[in-house]
Amino acid sequence: MSSRRPLYGWLTAEAISLAGTRVSMVALPWFVLTTTGSATKTGLVAVAEMLPLVVLKVLGGPVIDRVGARRVAIACDLLSVLAVGAIPLLHETGRLPFPVFLLLVALAGSLRGPGDAAKAALTPAVVAEAGVPMERATGLHSTVERTAGMLGTAAAGGLVAWLGAAEALVVDALSFGLSAAVLAWATSALRPVRTEDADDPTPYPARLREGWTFLRGDRILLGIAVMVSLTNLLDLAYAAVLVPVWAEATTGSAATVGLVFATFGGAAAVGSVCAAAWAARLPRYRTYLIAFLVCGAPRFVVFALDVPLWSVLAVCVAGGFAAGFLNPILGAVMYERIPEPLMGRVTSLNTAMCFALMPFGGLLGGLLVAGVGLSPALLIVGAAYFAVTMLPAVDRRWREIDVRPEAAPAPVPAHASGG
Repeated sequence: MSSRRPLYGWLTAEAISLAGTRVSMVALPWFVLTTTGSATKTGLVAVAEMLPLVVLKVLGGPVIDRVGARRVAIACDLLSVLAVGAIPLLHETGRLPFPVFLLLVALAGSLRGPGDAAKAALTPAVVAEAGVPMERATGLHSTVERTAGMLGTAAAGGLVAWLGAAEALVVDALSFGLSAAVLAWATSALRPVRTEDADDPTPYPARLREGWTFLRGDRILLGIAVMVSLTNLLDLAYAAVLVPVWAEATTGSAATVGLVFATFGGAAAVGSVCAAAWAARLPRYRTYLIAFLVCGAPRFVVFALDVPLWSVLAVCVAGGFAAGFLNPILGAVMYERIPEPLMGRVTSLNTAMCFALMPFGGLLGGLLVAGVGLSPALLIVGAAYFAVTMLPAVDRRWREIDVRPEAAPAPVPAHASGG
């Protein structure tokens, strides 16, 4: 008999963890700036977190498949309590030199990488247990992700202002513990999601290679990973540089940046709710193209033009709503095409590829603004966004995303040799 408890518990744990992560996104750089006054050291902290996050996300795939996604997710959250909690504790006792701080941040990133990948690998199991369409589950997850991110970022600013940056990190540490507890309780009766025999003698490098071989051989999954990696790069240029520079030039207020992102994020959350209800009945290929046509290039163009703020916000509402349909569709396609024995490895590699270019987004935006000016930079990034997201319109193989499991061919098995 199906049960919704694992699904709702998994979503709740994700909401708690994502909100806590948003707190650290605000608190960590503010902590460095207020204690060292160095923008360079602040940048080093971002690298110290993101680099091990991406690397361990890749390397953790075989561990997730062998040990079990549930165990890895809970263990990483529990260890994150210690890694993040040690920062305010050592700071209060005067035992936190900058190298130790960087080490703890790197440790937190190292745990978050496989922890997030393990929670993603749990998706097919909790969806199967709940007996709901994959698009509904991925739509609900996208709603949780966008809402928790929006509310978490807003709460983070208040917490840092009220408690201080170091004390706000205590909240982040506690959120990991609460996430682990909720996930452990909700999935206690879930069928073990361990897709490899613990006695399998296949060497670790070969098992890791199996995941890459499968991902590389599936043109749709590889195309999605490359497309999302490039759009994440362009989105970071937009969010980290282009919109703040535009706001400074037009209104002179940082509040405008918050208004733009809150408008887009709120509309995206509404779109994700609608996707959870409707996406299972919509044609995926056509919905993908329409959604990216609305949420992609138009927002870059409107920022490049001298138009009233209400026009900019109207485009953000339309674009955000359309964007809410994308993650549910792409997530469903990914989970349906990956065979269960490779779920941990392929999802880890896929999400690592999606993250890989993000640290360079701010650099790209800064170089473009310095080189050609704000409006041309916005148009260049918008044109690149359009080209990247519309490539499926001329590649007929992308029409395969309309094939749902009932009519889909059996997945190609992975070979132990990696061939």
